[in-house]
Amino acid sequence: MMNKYDIDESLIGNSKDSLMTFMYKMNKNTNGIVFVLDEEGKFRGVITDGDVKRALMTGHTLNEMAEPFINTASITVTTEEPEASVEHKFAGKVCIIPIIDKEQKVVGFYKKEASMPIADPQLNGNELNYLLDAFVSTWISSSGYYINRFEEDFSAFCDSKYGVAVSNGTVALHLALVALGIKAGDEVIVPDLTFAATINAVLHTGATPVIVDIEENSWCIDPKEIEKAVTPRTKAIIPVHIYGQPCDMDAICAIAKEHDLYIIEDCAEAHGALYKGRKVGSFGDIGCFSFFGNKVITTGEGGMCVTNSEELSSLMRKLRDHGMSKERRYYHEVVGYNYRMTNLQAAIGVGQLEKIDTILNWREELEEKYRTMLAGIPSITLQRKDLPERKKVAWLVSILVEADKRDTFMAEMKQSGIDSRAFFIPLSQMDIYRPYARECKVSKQISQMGINLPTNYRVDEGIIRKIADIAKVW
Repeated sequence: MMNKYDIDESLIGNSKDSLMTFMYKMNKNTNGIVFVLDEEGKFRGVITDGDVKRALMTGHTLNEMAEPFINTASITVTTEEPEASVEHKFAGKVCIIPIIDKEQKVVGFYKKEASMPIADPQLNGNELNYLLDAFVSTWISSSGYYINRFEEDFSAFCDSKYGVAVSNGTVALHLALVALGIKAGDEVIVPDLTFAATINAVLHTGATPVIVDIEENSWCIDPKEIEKAVTPRTKAIIPVHIYGQPCDMDAICAIAKEHDLYIIEDCAEAHGALYKGRKVGSFGDIGCFSFFGNKVITTGEGGMCVTNSEELSSLMRKLRDHGMSKERRYYHEVVGYNYRMTNLQAAIGVGQLEKIDTILNWREELEEKYRTMLAGIPSITLQRKDLPERKKVAWLVSILVEADKRDTFMAEMKQSGIDSRAFFIPLSQMDIYRPYARECKVSKQISQMGINLPTNYRVDEGIIRKIADIAKVW
């Protein structure tokens, strides 16, 4: 699929600019290319991210002038050429072609679009600035300014006092469980509809997971099913704020208080979601987040545990850092883990966090476009956003369709260049987890109907209209 676009300043560079300037422009335009102009504003050629990488690999620096690295033999299209004749010029790795007028000015470009992905990270803020700053500082491992700042800023965002940055969201869950003393012989209640990391973290402690069903309206763990599953061996509950939807935390907290249970919130997909005006992650003993590349904000890989307990924060830090004493270096007080985040990852996280409100607002606006344009199509039901006291975030725009039509619908979207993703397979439907499951009828039904739609900055009304047109035939 080929589209025509206008030019903005992030796509234009001067032959006298440095390679660093070109990198900043590519980071902003997210196309991996800059069109190079001479001093008269005429087109000279292009520089791509690959050109910059090759320059660095052969001993050049980012401070050098871009002039020697310009590809002056790049493919172009003139304003006189009919659009129908452009398609054949896209060959090999060529995916962007500048449009040049009679005066050799760049007036636009054609872009051959790949399949519309589910999600992709937007790194056009201060992420590159902070990453380079951390790189130049030589603090590139598990200590540094950005780790401390990311922990402080993200925990504050989550209405929590303390943050412990870790290497990914799965180890965040495991670290939380270990810090709370969960061990063999204990039981931990988890929802059936979740990613496998939730249950795997429990199994890694030696404890026994107990899988329970979900609510039909929210798709989150059902408090009534939690209550039924509590036994004298139950020590903790892991509510998962699935696909950005907050769980019923009042009911879950009441059960935990009655039975003296810990709560570990799995917030991997719900950064910024609210329950009664409070951020998810702040209700339980520990809240766990993921910063994988497709999450609300990302550090590539990475995670965070947030808590209001100074004692738990200190213990998690010790466990995260090989169990080493903070007072006596290389003296290990407990058997710990290497679950640390790097300063480079945290630098990206700080840049992402600076614009998280903008990201959340954009996601909400995109979901509203989907709601408007898919409204009235009886075969589609969007994720609920009107549940009392719950304010969801749009991690991925999620819908339900009839189970017997779901896979065909997804296949037809794929043929139109639109990727999509089926909901998680319920834990109870997988052989390795089935022995831990109670009866879970709702999760099985929801899973068979669920689709996650593309939720990224390239989704426009044209993409949503295509999805709507496909759905209407059903």
